[in-house]
Amino acid sequence: MTPEEAVTTRASRRSPRPRADAARNRDRIVAAARDVFVEHGTEAPLDEIAKRAGIGNATLYRHFADRRSLLRAVVLLIMCRVADHAERAAAETVDSLTALRRFVHDAVDERVGAVCGLLIDGGGQDSAEVAVQCRRVEATCETLMDRARHAGQIRADIGLRDLVISMSQLARPLPGIEYRDADAHRHLDLLLDGLRVPAPAACGAPGGAEERSVTYTEHAA
Repeated sequence: MTPEEAVTTRASRRSPRPRADAARNRDRIVAAARDVFVEHGTEAPLDEIAKRAGIGNATLYRHFADRRSLLRAVVLLIMCRVADHAERAAAETVDSLTALRRFVHDAVDERVGAVCGLLIDGGGQDSAEVAVQCRRVEATCETLMDRARHAGQIRADIGLRDLVISMSQLARPLPGIEYRDADAHRHLDLLLDGLRVPAPAACGAPGGAEERSVTYTEHAA
């Protein structure tokens, strides 16, 4: 072993890689923080997040020195998962509207509607990692919509901004109104039916239109 290799070996022994349990704790903290921030806002007590993650406050602060760094990690988690869903939908062999529909439902399940509020509260506007994931989502979503437009399945005047704003609004119910996940998915189906060419006449009927290519029940299955 050369002197240089010996120095590298000693350094690696002094700086071991994070243990598997530490990585799991971090993942649990971020997942718990996502749910708590969505339910109670970004000013929710950090000890509530630690409690939900099943760890102590000291463990939380070892991973995240302040609220801002935790917010950034939550935004990054949501955007990574939404980007993955978009790319999986784009890779499917189903028709274009079905792929777009599946992506939209999956994105709402990931609480994508919370991202706007988290970004405003300092959760990643200055993060290069978050910016990369946002570009992944935008590019793949544009691809899904372009395919559906070219196939004559959605209106030509519908753009990415229309879809993103609608998804965010549907995934962030008004305070004080009882709103179940099933409500969000039903309203997404109504929205997507309204994008179709031509829009189904029954899209506003209770229970949804029978001609939808994919219902939330099928999506969840």
